[in-house]
Amino acid sequence: MAIALPLICLVLFLIFGMPIAFALGISGSIGLIMFSGLDSFLGILQTAPYESVKSFLMSAIPMFILMAAFMTVSGIMKDLFSAAYNWMGKLPGGLGIATVFAGAMMGAVSGSSQASAAAMAKAAAPEMKKYKYNTAFTMGVISISGTLAVMIPPSIVLILYGILTETGVGSLLIAGIIPGILTALGYIIVITIWVKINPEIAPKIQIQLSLQERIRSLKNVWPMLLIIIAVIGGIYSGVVTATEAGALGAFITLAVVLLMRRMNFKQFGLALNDTIKSTTMIMTIIVGAHIFSYYLTMTQVTQKLVMQIEGMDVSKYAILAIIIVIYLVLGFFMDQIAILILTLPLTFPIIVSLGFNPIWFGILVTKTVEVGLVTPPVGMNVFVATGAAGVKTAEGFKGVKWFVLMDLFILVLLILMPFITLWLPDLMIKK
Repeated sequence: MAIALPLICLVLFLIFGMPIAFALGISGSIGLIMFSGLDSFLGILQTAPYESVKSFLMSAIPMFILMAAFMTVSGIMKDLFSAAYNWMGKLPGGLGIATVFAGAMMGAVSGSSQASAAAMAKAAAPEMKKYKYNTAFTMGVISISGTLAVMIPPSIVLILYGILTETGVGSLLIAGIIPGILTALGYIIVITIWVKINPEIAPKIQIQLSLQERIRSLKNVWPMLLIIIAVIGGIYSGVVTATEAGALGAFITLAVVLLMRRMNFKQFGLALNDTIKSTTMIMTIIVGAHIFSYYLTMTQVTQKLVMQIEGMDVSKYAILAIIIVIYLVLGFFMDQIAILILTLPLTFPIIVSLGFNPIWFGILVTKTVEVGLVTPPVGMNVFVATGAAGVKTAEGFKGVKWFVLMDLFILVLLILMPFITLWLPDLMIKK
């Protein structure tokens, strides 16, 4: 009963809409009190909040969130989209392709998919509406472009995965580069084919710009490139750790937007406020999960589950497939961070015991999180994008269906070809 009741409570709390942090914390508390008594529980409660967030690696999370907030309030995102539009607007579905390109660049400096989706909605949606792009197509492209921030470093999801599993965060971030680029190319292929089949969804645009004018439009892209080179180049070269790269990126971003006179005192306050809100939410979830993990440890649920699965007479790839499907299903109903914190204490030991590479598995999990960000009923990116654009949510979900199929295709590709994920991290280790 001490084992079953907290799990039942957790499921019920989540069904009735309790925030995941409190659902995990209360469920774990119930289990600890039943299993080890009130005194033991109070002892854990005294240390758990501090112990769960004291890691130096945790400081990378608010730093990357702050970096994204500076980019958003300064309007640099709109400049990036404008430059991409000048170069790609003439292509079939050119505004959609420009949005994917801008989303990938935004992902390379933000790490937050919701921030990226919101910024893209404000920059791209008005232009697409102006040129009579189909609403579902527009919202689908914007929503899916925001998910690139989940895979392309500096990804908050990959940082959390590294912290929770004690896997090298730097290697994880570098491992996300090629899958992230592959995903962006997949989205461009979907746009191109979709527009070829149905040209009415994205009318062709006649842009009368000389080569010199297009080159001049790139002058506003340099801040983004500078930040990307500093963050990704610093991690890859080993000059800075992933944690230090977050602080470096935030500092350079602040210096750039101040130099460009793109941020006043009020906007600076808004960026800090957004950072505090997001960081507090993540840290509270981690504290709740830490309490729940104490319960799992004391009851040996994780160890028993690992032993049971290891004893199954099936291929290790069949077990991997089951785990991946579970992640995809959870993505329909739960927040990305909550999924990681809730499941990794159970799934990661299984994956390690089966001999799979933890970095490779981290990328696979991150890919399933990408899918969950745009699938109903939760689909957070769709809600953010449609809300920012003032469009019905149903239009967003209608527009992402073909992109989700591409995501699933790329997920299968990453499973079948691990070298796609591991090539860059292996090179970094050999240096």
